[in-house]
Amino acid sequence: MERRFKLINEKEIRGKGDYILYWMQGSQRTRYNHCLEYGVLKANEVKKPLIVIFNLVDSYPDANERHYSFMLEGLKDVKKSLEARKIEVYIFHGDMVNNIVKAAKDAVLLICDKGYMNIQKKWRAEISSKINCQAVEIDTNLVVPVEAASQKEEYAARTIREKIKRQLDEFLYDFEEVKYSVNKSIKKKFCFYENNLNNDIDNIGKVLEKMKLDKSVSKSSFFYGGEIEAKKRLEEFIEVKLDNYSEKNSDPGEDNVSKLSPYLHFGNISPLEIALELSKGKNEINSESIEGFLEELIIRRELSHNFIYYNERYDKWDGISYTWAYETLEKHLTDKRENIYSLKKLEKYETHDIYWNAAQKEMVVTGFMHGYMRMYWCKKILEWSKTPKEAYERTIYLNNKYFLDGRDPNSYTGVAWCFGKHDRAWKERDIFGKIRYMNFEGLKRKFDMGKYVKRIEKL
Repeated sequence: MERRFKLINEKEIRGKGDYILYWMQGSQRTRYNHCLEYGVLKANEVKKPLIVIFNLVDSYPDANERHYSFMLEGLKDVKKSLEARKIEVYIFHGDMVNNIVKAAKDAVLLICDKGYMNIQKKWRAEISSKINCQAVEIDTNLVVPVEAASQKEEYAARTIREKIKRQLDEFLYDFEEVKYSVNKSIKKKFCFYENNLNNDIDNIGKVLEKMKLDKSVSKSSFFYGGEIEAKKRLEEFIEVKLDNYSEKNSDPGEDNVSKLSPYLHFGNISPLEIALELSKGKNEINSESIEGFLEELIIRRELSHNFIYYNERYDKWDGISYTWAYETLEKHLTDKRENIYSLKKLEKYETHDIYWNAAQKEMVVTGFMHGYMRMYWCKKILEWSKTPKEAYERTIYLNNKYFLDGRDPNSYTGVAWCFGKHDRAWKERDIFGKIRYMNFEGLKRKFDMGKYVKRIEKL
């Protein structure tokens, strides 16, 4: 566990404190949660209760009703599971920094999950500087912690792969939940909170009404949030789809993908748990399929977190790619574009390309898009926009608005990849320059795209 830890202030553990406080944010689960189990260990050690707090904010960047509905579904699971372990949990609504600082007023120690994105790092820095006890951050959402994998931004998967692989034996281990043995309550300290949502959490509609949210995108009826549903989807994937993953995962028509990305985004499931579950089937399941999935789950996903963590301009046009990529796109800035679509046309999937329209519809309706189609979808926005910068801004807008797994390291990195990040220069062509190109005919040759289009039409 030690290499998952990072002290984020220089204060001491308060012996006179009344409780251990775990501020849950990115790890919205009770299974395979290093923060939670460390909190239980410390609570047992000092014989003071563990308090878990989650704070909802109205203004999380680009989040809307679709995202909050999914998150609240997951928080219902968290609350029930913690209460079953006799651990007190409080869900609040309001200013993040003020509420967490207030909650930590009488804490022995503050524990929080690792923040990779700018807003998460900002919150942790502000909170840890304002509280009067030690604050520790634990990296529980990656198999190999981001700072253990590398101390710098990596150029591509090939430059980080071996760094991660040689540490897997150290971090890829199973662990049991710790029995919580403290029989004390401090409800009086927390029940006075004006924005305590504990009594409302079972009525998600009521909670949403209390929040000032963007309601332009409604809840997805294709995904239900939480660790219970995440576990079901993992088991179904292993049982039904994993054996054929290496052959069919790239084919949009087959839909042979796990659809776990929304659950990883909200921390409803740990990549460690997924990896361990996959390893149990090594003798019965196609090893090539297991290796292929683990490459995406560990190497590619952790490369994404590496990019976001070490590059503060991961969400700015001038910070997402390499000099060669910007230069080649600039060189072809004035190339003739046969089709230029307005953002409104794109959003309503009204282009001449039936495959692109199907992908956009899948995203708008479900909150998800097949991984191969995500690449094609983004490449076409580059081709159909007036400038590469406009294309990037449109892609991020649509990505963050509709995807359940948008607004996270994987998502930002996936978009950046379409503009050359973690890729190499290819054969030069119009508009794209040396950026990797994808086209309609290529999709048609590789896959049964009619099958994909028909599946999406039924949504």
